[in-house]
Amino acid sequence: MSQALTLARPYARAAYAIAREAGAAAQWSDALAFASRVAADPRVNALLGHPRLERADAVALLAPPAGHVSEAFGNFLALLADNRRLPLLPEIAGLFDELRAEAERVVKAKITSAAALPSAELDTIKAALKRRFGRDVEVETAVDDSLIGGAIIDAGDVVIDGSLKSKLARLQTALAQ
Repeated sequence: MSQALTLARPYARAAYAIAREAGAAAQWSDALAFASRVAADPRVNALLGHPRLERADAVALLAPPAGHVSEAFGNFLALLADNRRLPLLPEIAGLFDELRAEAERVVKAKITSAAALPSAELDTIKAALKRRFGRDVEVETAVDDSLIGGAIIDAGDVVIDGSLKSKLARLQTALAQ
């Protein structure tokens, strides 16, 4: 995994530089997300490493539908095909999104709760995270009923575990000692 990230990093930086210069970071992000989903499919991934796969066929396979992609993105996919780096598309897309979020001063947070959170509570959490990080916050939510109650907030390097499940586990550990 770390080798794949090391190989993907320069491509992600180059892609972000091209997208930023063209003012099309959002479009590139969508196109890379599409291409990475296709490349991550096990059947497609096996095909991408095939030596007889032509560059034009690989680009046509991975590019979003016509009209949703710039010529520069097609050229980027062609470069990846020439260098046999198409299997790195999921890593490139992830790194590209990190670069974009950093440049746009946005923190992406995932809130996993035991039950669906009301929008007012989400707004409160979002405002608290914005104060803590000093940046805009994009929130993704998930429900995991095994948490019993509470929530886990994962915002990059910061994880706040307020779930009842982990509190009970800590209590059990404390009582066992």
